[in-house]
Amino acid sequence: MKRGQKRVDEAEERCVSGPGAPEVCKRVRRAGSEEGVSVDWRLLPEEILLIIFQYLPLLDRAWASQVCRGWNNIFHTPQLWRCFEFELNQPASSYLKATHPDLIKQIITRHSNHLQYVSFKVDSSTESAEAACDILSQLVNCSLKTLGLISTARPSFMELPKSHFISALTVVFVNSKSLSSLKIDDTPVDDPSLKVLVANNSDTLKLLKMSSCPHVSPAGILCVADQCHGLRELALNYHLLSDELLLALSSERHVHLEHLRIDVVSETPGQTFHSIKKSSWDAMVRHSPQFNLVMYFFLYENEFGPFFRDEVPVTHLYFGRSVSKEVLGRVGLTCPRLVELVVCANGLRPLDEELIRIAERCKHLSAIGLGECEVSCSAFVEFVKMCGKRLSQLSIMEEVLMPDNQYGLDDIHWEVSKHLGRVWFPDMMPTW
Repeated sequence: MKRGQKRVDEAEERCVSGPGAPEVCKRVRRAGSEEGVSVDWRLLPEEILLIIFQYLPLLDRAWASQVCRGWNNIFHTPQLWRCFEFELNQPASSYLKATHPDLIKQIITRHSNHLQYVSFKVDSSTESAEAACDILSQLVNCSLKTLGLISTARPSFMELPKSHFISALTVVFVNSKSLSSLKIDDTPVDDPSLKVLVANNSDTLKLLKMSSCPHVSPAGILCVADQCHGLRELALNYHLLSDELLLALSSERHVHLEHLRIDVVSETPGQTFHSIKKSSWDAMVRHSPQFNLVMYFFLYENEFGPFFRDEVPVTHLYFGRSVSKEVLGRVGLTCPRLVELVVCANGLRPLDEELIRIAERCKHLSAIGLGECEVSCSAFVEFVKMCGKRLSQLSIMEEVLMPDNQYGLDDIHWEVSKHLGRVWFPDMMPTW
């Protein structure tokens, strides 16, 4: 089948159910119905061309716009520019493709008022971060609904002068009166800029991700929680978490939070961390009983003192560094809502008792991943037996399992598969 005919057939399938579909597709069929006759692409209906353009990479889309006047009109259709990702990379330091500067200029000139869902993917260079800020500062005629600043590697935005970044971001905050999603991880955003965000978008903001933003204080994030009553998803560093913030999110004026992500990161060995009262967590659970609390821990073993002393409503728990047997034992006692647990490393002391305790106490656990740990085969089988078929994800490195007098590595998968109700084998490499 010729390539042109194949695409026509696909186009016909896409428009079968659309309004006026028979009439629209007759023109295409006539152009390519006879074998050996080339397809006249000028006859493709605009609605089909628009769908095709939406799937093209930006540079290919720009080349296609030069084919004819009709295709150029499609290229400038407002609907095509509602969702856009700027890719800003330096060729000398990145293998990723970059949005061509001439295209960026054309987009700003002709389509900035059409942009609604925008993200910036920036490499680690200061030049790329500056280019992103220059674009942001020109978006004075747009009203964005979502904005994401994504650094593919550090430092990126953190190397910019703080005033330059804040000035560019404020342009978007002031002109976008209906911003619903904001992802600004690893940026120099500060408390005053958050106040501008709240002043202009408090009624619409639903998602805020701002992990690793060192210039934001607990008071700054508390301002957001106090004013943005529609907030449903929030991601931040542990140093911004406070009893006051949890109580603000639990107030009657506030909608039910659905997702709270906390990154607990140690910048220097021996760093101390504050504790959160159990009563604050209890208030949060009463107000939003179905919310997910996701916690990522990147701590050294001697820094876990304040954590898991009282009951915590965590649902998804990830340990990115080595964690002690004692801490994992406390997890089994204090995390009854736990759904997912990932332990990247533990050491050479078997986790038999800790794993059994987690199976006994965490009745909702459905996913677990173990990396550089040790668990006896018999304890692991007992763990799976206790959890049963609710374990939808079981990612265990083969090196984790220690043969004993009951089971060896050659036959453990049969026993585990029996209790899971599906075929299971240990992993050869981590999958989380």
